[in-house]
Amino acid sequence: MTDAAPGRRPLVLKAFRGLRYSPALVSDLASVTSPPYDTLDDDAIAALEAAEPYNIVRIILPRPSKHPAHSGAATDVGAAQRPAATPRNRAFPDVRADESRYDHARDLFIQWRREGVVVPDDTPALYVYEQDLDLTVPLQEHSAHVQDATWRRSSPSDRTQRRVVLRGLLGAVALRAYDEQVILPHEDVLPGPVGDRLALMRACAANFEPILLAYDGDGQASALVDAATTAEPLVDALAPDGTGHRIWRLDDPAHLAAIAADLAPRQALIADGHHRYAAYLRLQAERHAGGAGEGPWDNGLALLVDHRAHPLELRAIHRLVTGLSMQDVADRVAPQVEVLAYGGDSSAARQAIADCQGAAHGFLLTDGSAWMLLRVSLRGKQTSDTPSALDTEILHELILGHLLRIPEDRIRYVHDAGSAIQAARADEDTVAVLLNPVDLTRVQQVARHGGRMPRKSTSFGPKPRTGFVMRSFDEG
Repeated sequence: MTDAAPGRRPLVLKAFRGLRYSPALVSDLASVTSPPYDTLDDDAIAALEAAEPYNIVRIILPRPSKHPAHSGAATDVGAAQRPAATPRNRAFPDVRADESRYDHARDLFIQWRREGVVVPDDTPALYVYEQDLDLTVPLQEHSAHVQDATWRRSSPSDRTQRRVVLRGLLGAVALRAYDEQVILPHEDVLPGPVGDRLALMRACAANFEPILLAYDGDGQASALVDAATTAEPLVDALAPDGTGHRIWRLDDPAHLAAIAADLAPRQALIADGHHRYAAYLRLQAERHAGGAGEGPWDNGLALLVDHRAHPLELRAIHRLVTGLSMQDVADRVAPQVEVLAYGGDSSAARQAIADCQGAAHGFLLTDGSAWMLLRVSLRGKQTSDTPSALDTEILHELILGHLLRIPEDRIRYVHDAGSAIQAARADEDTVAVLLNPVDLTRVQQVARHGGRMPRKSTSFGPKPRTGFVMRSFDEG
């Protein structure tokens, strides 16, 4: 993003005493960390719980207090004791009805600190976080954009790999109101996920999961980040998914001052973590309304990435619609929407939606065997001031809303196209809706103009893994 306007409060990333797992008690640091909370289904959560009793998933996605997973033993919960797997970004607990889960997260956090499982660093610092991986993609992914792409290292012969490095500064970002145009959102949020993350922060007085911020840098901060990576890392871990994770401390006062001066006039885009940032602001407002002055609630854990130096990947988030068949869609959307059937020819279908980018709104539907493209012409001439509607706007307002009358509780959100296709194949009367990714310039355009995309319009990645460095309010 460009520099913020004169007179606005600066973009500030503060040093803090990071809370980290003790290597003396946890030999495999990667095994106690977790992928982002909103990418995990119930099976993945149970697997993390079963593999390691100190895995951070037990805190960021706490079970009710009487759940078997809280016994402390590394045992599988069992299918009979948990619901069928669904994406966590699909349903969130009723905060008032499930208050015990947050109490349990607090008690577990206190216990781990008391036992020395997680300990604070001696002095404040900013942390350089690096994640390296091979983006494994089908050979046609460069043109189709919507096929199954996964973050992992090994791949079959029909796939290609592209090296990706996520590198940025982990710190406590000073919170700014949206209208200050310093930290820029681009997506809407829902009260359920915001309330869930807020309840966890209230109970634990901590930030466990950094939001992901992107800015246009190429300045002194980026130079110092890259220079730090030439030294021996504080943490060097290989996660079960094959991604490498390294951490370095930046605590030299001169370096911290140079970073502060470089970041001050910048703007940062919320790439990932809109609900968590909204929860940060809610908690801050609550504390101030209660008479508290300045404090740790005025900042939130964030990973700040220079998008010029280390570009983020921008991918689509796909939809699963239940209680629907391919024939239902074909019968109900025509003639307002062009319907193109491809039978079992997935390659032709994928090429067709790729060809829609910049030319039309395209939505690729499949039940796991048959493929169908819904195509809607762009409306009006696109300019910087009057851009065309987003694909997600057309999908939710025209197709799912006006034509198909699909309620929100029948829509699930899936980050991986392959998983969406498999779920549609496995579940009767379920259709996967695959989308093209939004162009980065469009995301920036929306953010700069103070607009909002429909929720789950974009997926920036790779995302930081949770648990390597955490922030407790009593440590800054």
